[in-house]
Amino acid sequence: MVAGQVAVILVLAVAVALSVNHLRPGRLPLVADWSPEAQLVTGSGESLAISIEEAEMLFFTGEAVFLDARPRDRYAEGHIEGAVNLPWEEFDQVQEEVLAELPPDARLIAYCDGEGCASSKELALSLLVKGYGQVKVLVNGWSVWQQRGLPVEESLEAHAASQ
Repeated sequence: MVAGQVAVILVLAVAVALSVNHLRPGRLPLVADWSPEAQLVTGSGESLAISIEEAEMLFFTGEAVFLDARPRDRYAEGHIEGAVNLPWEEFDQVQEEVLAELPPDARLIAYCDGEGCASSKELALSLLVKGYGQVKVLVNGWSVWQQRGLPVEESLEAHAASQ
């Protein structure tokens, strides 16, 4: 008897939720792609994501500047070789100094660490607003870069600790 009542309440709750979602403006999709890459789409539908293969090619041809969106201490522990540290958490304080070195037509690749890290996405969106038109995000950049054995720089302390 109780199980039947619970089932009826559950069915009614789902029906009400689906009806409200269907009737509201800007309804939520019932099925969506929640991958990190899918979350990196601008309002115009352009993807900000860049593959590790393309990022690697741009690195070796020197056609892109890599921007590390992680905090300074994480950057100091190790980063993509030649990357510039532009910590998202300090963006307002350091942007002028860092961006003064980057022309608006520069190819920029923002990265942080971890698939759930949103700092690189936020950094990329802010750079687009500031007029930088060629900005991409390397999802889970630091980890995938290291996994492929690509060039990195690390502080002397981090290097000594790893030996």
